[in-house]
Amino acid sequence: MVQWLERGTAADPGRVHTEGRIARLVVEEQRSAVAELLGTRPRQLVFTSGGTEAVHSAVWGSWRARPAAPMAMAEVEHSSVRDAVSRLTEVRVLPVDSSGRIAVDALSDVLEDGARHAMLPSLVHCQWANHEVGTLQPVREVVELCRAHGVGVHVDACAAAGHVPLSLDELDADLVSVSAHKFGGPAGIGALVLRRGLRLEPLMVGGEQERARRGGLENVAAIVGFGATATALLGDGGLAAEQERARRLTERLAQIALAVEGVHLLGDQRRRLPHILCLAVDGVEAEPVLLGLDQAGIAAHSGSSCASESLAPSPVLAAMGVDAERSLRLSVGWSSTEADVDAFAVAFGPVVEALRGLRYS
Repeated sequence: MVQWLERGTAADPGRVHTEGRIARLVVEEQRSAVAELLGTRPRQLVFTSGGTEAVHSAVWGSWRARPAAPMAMAEVEHSSVRDAVSRLTEVRVLPVDSSGRIAVDALSDVLEDGARHAMLPSLVHCQWANHEVGTLQPVREVVELCRAHGVGVHVDACAAAGHVPLSLDELDADLVSVSAHKFGGPAGIGALVLRRGLRLEPLMVGGEQERARRGGLENVAAIVGFGATATALLGDGGLAAEQERARRLTERLAQIALAVEGVHLLGDQRRRLPHILCLAVDGVEAEPVLLGLDQAGIAAHSGSSCASESLAPSPVLAAMGVDAERSLRLSVGWSSTEADVDAFAVAFGPVVEALRGLRYS
């Protein structure tokens, strides 16, 4: 990325001059690397400004194709999905179990009811894995069910990409959104993957970039960073090694947390993302725990990564039927180390016990 940033404004990959052709070659090389990581063809991948734009593009294009139709999703979807859908059309809410997993039978009922009334959803949303508790969703069953009814599926894979294998061509979902910064790439770059042959009206217009699927000058430096991250995960060890390292760290975090009385885990601990752990802490609210950990140099979070400014109770945990005020989300990434876990081990128990002492004093 630095090499491209040092050039100042990168050449427009859409131009035919030498600089433009060089930029085009670089963009397409990185597109191929990202597509290989995701298990899809390069031509199906549209670069966006991030996961949020990819989500909005999927929602907008599907709504424009059938504006009178509802969309179906669970309340555990990311806020970018929930907000994009609810401002455009009616929502058919899908229930989830206590681990946050979508009830496939309930989706079947929604689709059967839609078929009876000639009002099938224009799109069903199913995240690959939950961004807050890490639970893996039944994406393959959802895609197969929707395909049988002729209904499109959007899979939000932002939390999962770069952490678990995706194999998108095998999945055959209509639309899949991903974000580079979720697995070590730069902020401000993501992608929307479209099923082969699918055409949607673009959200971003005003140019013919990305094969007329997303207007606007490509962010060459960020695309280079996206591709470099994908290439690193395609190397020796790669994704499998990263999965194993992340799971080892979160399993140790879980052991440390569970050693404190009144702490338990949320979400499915067997079928989960390797890098996310969600705790429930009895007797104290999440915010003071976060502040106490922050004073010890530990950055953690409560609830969704997009709820930090509102400090609103997590809709994910509310949908799961658990106390949304007392959750603590721990996540690890490519830069996390055993020393970080050691620091959590030193701080967590004393922070929780000190706060409980204040409550009962």
